[in-house]
Amino acid sequence: MSSKKCVFVTDLHGKEDRFDLLFRIIAKDRPDGVFIGGDILPGGYGMSADSCEFMNGFGGMVRRAKEKSAGTRFFVIMGNDDPRILEYCFLELEKDGTIDYVHQKVADFGGLNVVGYSFVPPSPFLLKDWEKYDVSRFTGVGAVSPEEGTRTVEVSPEEARYSTIEKDLIELAGLSDPGNTIYLFHSPPYETCLDRLDNDGKFVDHAPADTHVGSIAIRRFIESKKPFLTLHGHIHESIRLTGKWRERLGPTHVFGASHDGPGLAIVRFSTGDLENATREVLTPQQSCL
Repeated sequence: MSSKKCVFVTDLHGKEDRFDLLFRIIAKDRPDGVFIGGDILPGGYGMSADSCEFMNGFGGMVRRAKEKSAGTRFFVIMGNDDPRILEYCFLELEKDGTIDYVHQKVADFGGLNVVGYSFVPPSPFLLKDWEKYDVSRFTGVGAVSPEEGTRTVEVSPEEARYSTIEKDLIELAGLSDPGNTIYLFHSPPYETCLDRLDNDGKFVDHAPADTHVGSIAIRRFIESKKPFLTLHGHIHESIRLTGKWRERLGPTHVFGASHDGPGLAIVRFSTGDLENATREVLTPQQSCL
């Protein structure tokens, strides 16, 4: 199995400068794999004109990048800020071969597998398209239940009430050999350097707010199944707060690319040498591009 040169970004939130930087890097580096970990679209619920226009532009950018670097693959999931009513846009891009949309699916990547998963545990945000209970029907301090809030795609009351991330991951583990799989998650694992919120000293209804808000189910999955590599986003400020963007959970390398400042945070890694992966934050003024 030959080593693959890859880049990983997440939580770009439709920001034009970040996408411009990403595609300039792709043109320069010509990676084998580009991993985009969700929260891709501009803010706002539903099928807005801005979101539809953005998706047309995104598809065009990917196609142009692949024309210049024919071997580059784009592995993509949506995130909790991306309205699920627009999932059909990603499915159309998958159908014509523009991207690999890997939410709850497996894709071959030259001897490795790639599997994606978009759902996150309950949050304070009201859009619930990509939220599920984690391991039980528990909702943390200040969070809104998946049974409440707003959805752009309807689900049954039973699914909203009883579906969990933990149950989904049992099925995910059956899609491929975890030890030979890159998992592209939107949520980080619980109590790591990647799920830290700036909630110290904050209270909600006299209860202390949580400082770690990642998925317990995802952490247990990593510890028990020992994947080759997991990639995470969602909690923007974690890396700034902890000063770390990577961990090892047993043999598994765990990377994060979230960022809460200007510019684009990008993780570069080679599948044959994960130890020497790098993360940097780039701005349009940097001459290296």
